[in-house]
Order: sequence, then C-alpha cells, then structure tokens
Amino acid sequence: MTQSDKNSRFASKQAYEMIRDRILNGDLPGGAKIVEEKLAVDLGFSRTPIREALRQLSHEGLIVNKKVVKPTEKDLRNLFQVRSLLEGFSAKAAATYLPKEELDSLSNCIKIGREGTVEEIMKANERFHEIIVHASGNALMVDTIDRMKSVIYLFRKTVVLYNRPRLIDEHEQIYEAIKQRDGETAKKLMEDHLKEDLDFCLHILNSSRNG
Repeated sequence: MTQSDKNSRFASKQAYEMIRDRILNGDLPGGAKIVEEKLAVDLGFSRTPIREALRQLSHEGLIVNKKVVKPTEKDLRNLFQVRSLLEGFSAKAAATYLPKEELDSLSNCIKIGREGTVEEIMKANERFHEIIVHASGNALMVDTIDRMKSVIYLFRKTVVLYNRPRLIDEHEQIYEAIKQRDGETAKKLMEDHLKEDLDFCLHILNSSRNG
C-alpha cells in the first residue's frame, strides 16, 4: 500500500468517525439531509473521504437515501427481531462456552451499570451484549450485529438516558443464568430483555411524536 493510499484510508476513517459521532450525539438529527459538499467544507476534507465515509454509514444503516435514519415503528420491530434471534442464541451459547474471565467481565458491566456515569453505563451496556454475542463463536452473527452497532447505539442511548426500569436487574438475571450454565433460561431472559427494550423505545418514540 502506498503512502497516498494510507493517507486516503486514514482520512476516510476520520471522516466516518466525525459524521457518525454527529449523528449519534444528535447534531445531525433523524431525517436531516446529507449533502457531501457541505460536510466536506464543515469537516475540512475533500469529497472522496466524505463519500467513502457516507458509504460505510449507509452500510451500517445510519444513512438511508442520503438522509440520517429516522426509524419507523416497523424498522424498530425488525431490528429487535433480528437482535432477539441472534442474541438469544448467543446467550444460550454463552451458558455453555463463556470462560470465567468473561463471566467476571459481565459481572463488572453490571456493577458499572448500577454505579457509573451515563457514559460509563452506555459503554458497559454495549460491552455486556458484545461479550455474549462473541460467545456464539459464529463470525457471521458477530459481523451482522457489528453492522447494526451504530443503529443499536441510538436505542441503547434511549433506554439509558430515559432510565428504563429494571434494565440492569435484567442484565443480572441473564448473567446469573449464564453463570449457572442454564442455556434455555439465558436465552429466554435475553429475548424478554430485548422485548422490554423494544417496548420502551416504542413508548418513547410515540410519546415524542404525540408530544
């Protein structure tokens, strides 16, 4: 790889991270039109890295038809249906295969979930689910969830910022089932947990529209 190629990839990665962060923190709200030229000027990049960044963000589902994603109720239900299938399976696998050090990591995520700052809770929540998904040992599953990660973040932020009841209690129940090597219970608890997340997000979504 030439130095020019390396510089180009680095610029694309930087542009991707900056645009993604603007979407995730609300500076570019749902429904906002994405204009390449304006972003290039605002962020100080040429159009090529901006174009590459937008391609990646479209692949992850954060940009749809040159607009910041504004998920509908159907989009939300579809997303959580996929998560429930993959993460339910992963929780069952974790009960069989997760090593002790990863169990300890899950426990630590729960501790942070009860005591941490909002930013720490967000990271611990993401890490909790990440550990369990990786326990599936299925690279395709991991990649599928990975591509959904940025959109999932938007809803994870909702459940944390609006203090969804029993969020961390449910994490603890999932952890206990995995620790007891009870795969069927871990699977059911994960599916129930994600359904609670979905119902809560739909409630917030509908409240904001009706408000």
